[in-house]
Amino acid sequence: MTEFIQLHILASYPPSNLNRDDLGRPKTAIMGGAQRLRISSQSLKRAWRQSEFLQAALAGHIGIRTKEMGNKIVTALTTGKTLADVLNDTGKSPSRTPITEKKAVEWAKIIAEQFGKVTGNEKAVKTEQIVHFSPQEIDAIDSLLATCITSGKAPEKDAVSLLRKEHTAADIAMFGRMFAKDPHYNMEAAVQVSHALTVHDVVIEDDYFTAVDDLNALESDAGSAHIGQFEFAAGLYYIYVCINRDLLVENLMGDSALAQKAIAALTESCTKIAPSGKQASFASRAYASYLLAERGSNQPRSLAVSYLAPVKGDNLLTAAISTLEETRRKMDKVYGPCYREARIMNASSGEGSLSEILRFVSS
Repeated sequence: MTEFIQLHILASYPPSNLNRDDLGRPKTAIMGGAQRLRISSQSLKRAWRQSEFLQAALAGHIGIRTKEMGNKIVTALTTGKTLADVLNDTGKSPSRTPITEKKAVEWAKIIAEQFGKVTGNEKAVKTEQIVHFSPQEIDAIDSLLATCITSGKAPEKDAVSLLRKEHTAADIAMFGRMFAKDPHYNMEAAVQVSHALTVHDVVIEDDYFTAVDDLNALESDAGSAHIGQFEFAAGLYYIYVCINRDLLVENLMGDSALAQKAIAALTESCTKIAPSGKQASFASRAYASYLLAERGSNQPRSLAVSYLAPVKGDNLLTAAISTLEETRRKMDKVYGPCYREARIMNASSGEGSLSEILRFVSS
C-alpha cells in the first residue's frame, strides 16, 4: 500500500508581509467567517525549493525553471562555453568554437521549440510558458550543442529528442511538472502543500514611513525626501504538507536513497524557511514552533478544521497546539488513526527535536 508522510506545522511570524497580493497587501482568506492571513502554496514551495537545505542535500538533482533557456543556449553558442557554465555563471574559459549570433538564434529556436511555443525577435529566444528543465534535459541540450558545433549543421527538427520522462530532478519529482505541448512528459507531484493560514483572525495594519535625505542641511526644506506606506500583519500559521513517498520514489526512477534525502531536506526547509517578501523591512524570520509528523498507509487528512473557529486567548501558540491535538484525538476516535506512527516536535515545551523528526520521515 502507498505510504504517506504528513506534516502539520505551526509557525509564528511577527509583523511581516511575506506574500503580497496585486495591491501589495498581505494575502488573506476567509475561513470560518473570519479573515486570516495567507501564504500561497506556490510561494512556500518556491522558498523551500531554493533553500540551502534542498540545494545542498540534492546537489546535481535540482532542475531549473525558466522561460530563458533559449537565450542561454544562444549565449553558450556565441561564447563557446558549455550550457552548464552559462547557467551556473562559473566564469570558466570557453571550451568550444563560437558561432555567429544569427546561426545561434536559429539553432536555439529549434531546440527551445521542443519544450514549448517560442516567442521573441531575431535576437531573443523565449518560451511562452515557464518550463522546468531536469538536469538530464540540460545535459541532452548541451550534448546536442556540441554535436552541432562539430558538424556545423543545425539540429534537425524531426530528429531532436530532448524531453525526458525519466530523470532525477528531485524538485520536479516532489512538486510536479506540466507540459502543455506534450503531456506525456508531465509528472504528477508527489508532495501536496496547503496554503498557510493563520489559526486566528487578523486585522491588517498600515505603516506610514518617511525617508530623510542625508545631505539635507534643513536650510530651505525640513521635510522628508520620501513618504510611503505599506501594509503588514502578524500571525501564527498552520501549514499542512502531504508526501506520497511511493510516488516520489517512482518519480525518481526507483532511487529510494535520493527520495529519503529529498524528504529530509524538504522537512527541514518547511520548519526553517519562509518566503523572502519584505524580509529586509521586517526581519520576520522564524522557525516552526510545532511539528507533528505522521506516517502510514491510510487516506491522509489535513487538520485545518481545528481552526475553523479562530483561536482566542492570551497564549495563541499553546491554545493552537491544544486545539490541534484535541481535534486529532477525536478524529482518530471516530475514523481510526490514519497513521501507523507519529513524532512530535514542540519548541514551546522543549519536546522532541528536529533531528529526530528528520530521521523518522526519511527512514
